[in-house]
Amino acid sequence: MTETSSLYQHIPVDPLTGAISTPIYQTSTFVQEAPGKHKGFDYSRSNNPTRQTLENLIAKLENGARGFAFASGLAAIDTVIKLLEYGDEIVAVDDIYGGAFRLFTHIYKKFGIHVRYVDTSRSQNVADALTEKTKLIWLESPTNPTLKVSNIREIAQIAKANNVLLCVDNTFASPVSQRPIELGADIVVHSATKYLAGHSDLIAGLVVTANEELGDKIKFIQNASGSILGPFDSWLCIRGIETLALRVKQHSANAQKVAEFLENQDWVNRVYYPGLSSHKNYDVAADQQKYFGGVISFDLKIDDKELASQIVQKTQLFHLAESLGGVKSLICLPCEMTHKSTPSDIRYQAGVTDSLIRLSVGLEDADDLIQDLESAFEVVKEKEALTF
Repeated sequence: MTETSSLYQHIPVDPLTGAISTPIYQTSTFVQEAPGKHKGFDYSRSNNPTRQTLENLIAKLENGARGFAFASGLAAIDTVIKLLEYGDEIVAVDDIYGGAFRLFTHIYKKFGIHVRYVDTSRSQNVADALTEKTKLIWLESPTNPTLKVSNIREIAQIAKANNVLLCVDNTFASPVSQRPIELGADIVVHSATKYLAGHSDLIAGLVVTANEELGDKIKFIQNASGSILGPFDSWLCIRGIETLALRVKQHSANAQKVAEFLENQDWVNRVYYPGLSSHKNYDVAADQQKYFGGVISFDLKIDDKELASQIVQKTQLFHLAESLGGVKSLICLPCEMTHKSTPSDIRYQAGVTDSLIRLSVGLEDADDLIQDLESAFEVVKEKEALTF
């Protein structure tokens, strides 16, 4: 898939008017010629032309069979889990997004669905965790927030050998960098809030299935549950995707420079970024990703939550906020923000320390971002009179 085809071939010109921008069909219902006879649309919960354009687009970008757009990334995840039944088990990545952990633990556990968390960056861990009740393997690659990379091709082979579905959260990479279905995954999910939309101005989730049969099941759940994306947000997401390839390329270039800077700082303990040769999964990332992405995490040599909290409040270009993938750089402290709902012992076991800071590197000048980080740490160091 070339960048040209991803941006233009799959976003159709409006056949009715010739409009080059996808029309926003802001309607709840559609007039029918006769009972049950319509132009493919009867009610916008079931289908909407603007949402359909987005759904077809993400299916093409991920080289899948069907695409579906939801009101949030968690709504997309929720729909995938509804494929399972009481007594089924999931093997999931250990440093999973906090919202997904909350959904799995506090919602689906009481419905009889059990989750085993393992370090999926070692494929054998996944194989060892499977039981006869396992019906789904859940990956993030790279993960949030320690940027672990899993060998999707190897784990897909394990899944198929055991008749288990493989779902990959491809939010951090995006289909510009990585297409898990081509590596053997059955389902791909996205928080389209992040890189796909790209401007921090909407909440959305996407699901892509590798085949029509799974697509039919997701479609039924989507229509029955009703958590669909509205026409205007669908249009915003389409507009964001038009610049996705350019943005991901620049996000990645900026992040590489920032990560290399952080790796050489005395006050940093460890930098998590798959584009660094020191990353334990660098070879796998280089094989299955075109770009390494715009997210970096690092922790401090002194694992002090208060010190880390001061640092994230002192930056000027990096804005203190949750989320990621927008054109503006963001900084957050996962233990108090994105992963606060994850118990501390589970967090630490997955590598999410109290001093771990996550950066979403935006499209500002990389040198300015580096200077911003330097200044933030100097202020804290002077205030606390700390030396390393």
